[in-house]
Amino acid sequence: MPDWQPSADLAALRLRAAFNCMAREFFQQRQVLEVETPILSAAGNTEPNIASFHTEFSGHVDAGPRRRWLRTSPEYPLKRLLAAGVGDCYELGRVFRNGEAGGRHNPEFTLLEWYRVGWDHRRLIEETAEFVNAALALVGRRATLRVVGYRALYLETLGLDPFEADGSHLQETLGDVQVNSEGLSRDDWLDLLMTHRIQPTFPVDALIAVHDWPATQAALARIRPGDPPLAERFELYLGPIELANGYHELGDATEQRERFENDLHRRRVRGAALPPIDEALLAALPALPDCAGVALGVDRLLMALRGNPRIDAVLAFDFARA
Repeated sequence: MPDWQPSADLAALRLRAAFNCMAREFFQQRQVLEVETPILSAAGNTEPNIASFHTEFSGHVDAGPRRRWLRTSPEYPLKRLLAAGVGDCYELGRVFRNGEAGGRHNPEFTLLEWYRVGWDHRRLIEETAEFVNAALALVGRRATLRVVGYRALYLETLGLDPFEADGSHLQETLGDVQVNSEGLSRDDWLDLLMTHRIQPTFPVDALIAVHDWPATQAALARIRPGDPPLAERFELYLGPIELANGYHELGDATEQRERFENDLHRRRVRGAALPPIDEALLAALPALPDCAGVALGVDRLLMALRGNPRIDAVLAFDFARA
């Protein structure tokens, strides 16, 4: 007989409900508009390290492409709304990533994403920290914010310059962490150092915002010229848990297309699926206002609020019981 019981207890369900109310009040007070965008799209996420679900539409062919991709984020349609003049906006909803199931991952999870017109990534860090502290207040906690540059953090924690160290030095610094090194790039080694050597050192009750990442890890962020050039991006951590990823958003459609095509090349080399590029997003980018956006993992934050090491403890029914 299948286990029909919820994976989360009643206290976790009540905390999620309280969080949802708090989030909507937070943005209503700041006049940030709540919107809803499609879960199914004709285009997909080309990011090489993210696998998407897809399904087939069986209706009339006039409706468009039959293959539809479940969103991994509402980012692309939200940017189309921004380009159409909607102004500051947010969405709180479900997203999907294939192959991600385990202690901290569920293939279906909740993401909160919002955009601020006329802001850059540094200004958005402050509001993101305010939001996390509003959530922490639900359980009687508060965290102090530290803002640190990517380069300064690696120098301080590991004694190496992430922009200058070669691949062998990065591997040596990783020490006894066992990984399959086949096909790993320099950025992959930097990510492993972050997750295995740096994040575990973060104090439990501290918010750490790491800004200005390598240009090779820009994704959809602007790149600021310099030596070295830097991606105007930040990640926010509560203790060792990564909560949010934010960008000063790129509005150059030509550059974004090149990034998408580079993603597809990497996917092709790996033998991975090749989701269609989102042409509607690229068509909208020239009209995108100067803005910054951030995506925050709600389930991760709820885990941190309750001190749960596993995501199933904050989900009514996890993937195994769905």
